[in-house]
Amino acid sequence: MSGLQHFWQQGDAITRSVAVLLLLMSISAWVMIFWKGWLLRRVRVDIERAVPAFWAASDLNAGRERLVALDREGVLEPLLSAAMAAPNANTLEARGHVDSQLTRRLRDALHAVLAQLQYGQVLLASIGSTAPFIGLFGTVWGIYNALGAISAAGAITIERVSGPVGEALVMTAAGLAVAIPAVLAYNIFGKRVAASEADLEGFAHDLREMIAEVQQPSAA
Repeated sequence: MSGLQHFWQQGDAITRSVAVLLLLMSISAWVMIFWKGWLLRRVRVDIERAVPAFWAASDLNAGRERLVALDREGVLEPLLSAAMAAPNANTLEARGHVDSQLTRRLRDALHAVLAQLQYGQVLLASIGSTAPFIGLFGTVWGIYNALGAISAAGAITIERVSGPVGEALVMTAAGLAVAIPAVLAYNIFGKRVAASEADLEGFAHDLREMIAEVQQPSAA
C-alpha cells in the first residue's frame, strides 16, 4: 500500500488522472454488471412464467391480465399490445394487409424490447477494450517520469530504478483488472440476451399467427 501511496504522491496530473479514470471505469463496470445481471435474471424468470400462463388462459383478455401480472420488466406486454393494436383508419398502415400490419408492429415492438435488454452492453465493451490501453499509457508515462527523476538525481542504480518502474507497472495491472471483468460480463450477458431474444421472437411469432387467424374473417 505504501508503494501505491508513494506512486500517487510522486505522480503528476496525468498519472493521477489515469488512475482516477481507471477507478471510475471499474466502478461503472461493476455497477453495470450487478444491475444487468439482476435484470436479465428477472427477465428470464418473467418469460418462463408469463408465457405459459398466457397461453393457458381461457381468452385473450384473461391472458393479458396474467401476462401483465407476471411481466415485471415489461418485455412481453409491449409485444402483446402491438399485436392487439388497431391502426388508425386514415393512415397508410391501415391500407396494408393484416399480416403485414401485424408483422410491422411486432417487429417495432421487439426491436424496442431488445434495445432495453442490450442497454449497457456498449459500456462494458468499451471498458473492456480501452482499459488495458489506458493502464498501459499510465505505465509508460509513469516510467518516463521515474527515469527522468532518477537521471536528474545523477545516480542510477538497479535499486533506484526497480522501485519507481515497479510502481508504474501497477497501472498496467490495474487496466487489466478493470478490463477482464467487463469483457467476461459482456460475453455472458450477450449469451443471455440472445437466449431471451429467441424466446421473445418465438412469442411474437405465435402472437402473430393467433391474432392474424382471429382477424382474418373480419378482414374478409
